[in-house]
Amino acid sequence: MLIGKRGDARTAIATAEADRILVRGRDLAHDLMGAISFTSFYFLLSTGRDPTADQRFFLDACLVALAEHGLTPSVQAARMTLAADPAALQGAVAAGILGCGSVVLGTADLCAQALDDITRRANAGVSLDDAAAEWARGCRAAGLPAPGYGHPLHKPVDPRAERLIGLAKARRAAGRSVECAERLTKIVAQVWGKPLPMNVSMAIAAVLKDVGVPAPVIRGLPILARTAGLIAHLVEEAQAPIGFFMASQAEAAIDHSGAAQKETDR
Repeated sequence: MLIGKRGDARTAIATAEADRILVRGRDLAHDLMGAISFTSFYFLLSTGRDPTADQRFFLDACLVALAEHGLTPSVQAARMTLAADPAALQGAVAAGILGCGSVVLGTADLCAQALDDITRRANAGVSLDDAAAEWARGCRAAGLPAPGYGHPLHKPVDPRAERLIGLAKARRAAGRSVECAERLTKIVAQVWGKPLPMNVSMAIAAVLKDVGVPAPVIRGLPILARTAGLIAHLVEEAQAPIGFFMASQAEAAIDHSGAAQKETDR
């Protein structure tokens, strides 16, 4: 039974034959292996074309920026999963990736959408500042956070965001999206009534948009980057286990007094 609308029954990414593997029309063994970096390969796989020098440079920088951030919830989920089943490396990686979303790690896509929204408003005849302020007030009125601004740890600035924006300016790659992101920093602070620094997700979205990286590639980047970090933690977990210890500490930190009460007593 077909569910949904049928698309064209074809793929343009890769095919394997007895003596060769073709990826986007190129021989994997002879044209790609040893000839391009993994970052370039990721872009080629996703888009069908080679990245420009700036696209490759900033994709590399963003992958490094996102791969690791300590014992985050996704890392804890991965390490506890490996502790429960030391043979299930793939399951532990999957557990960590499933813990990435719109609150943790997955906001670069929302930031790119915000920049698109503000740019559309500005192109409709209002100034960039007015368009940004209108967007920020809309988020605030709806009770929504401003994606890409604020961080529970990094204050008054996110050093990763500062570095990416600085690199974009140094390479003369910063454009309208970076300008919009920087103006938003001041506007968001005014609308929320407190300083909310630009975080790495907004910097990634702004810089990658300015160098022409397509939105789906930006969306997938955090997942690709964090996979490397998760594997590193799981290698360590296998050598120096802390998964069950973290679980015990979480249990000890929670007040369980309500569990002894009957529903009618509450």
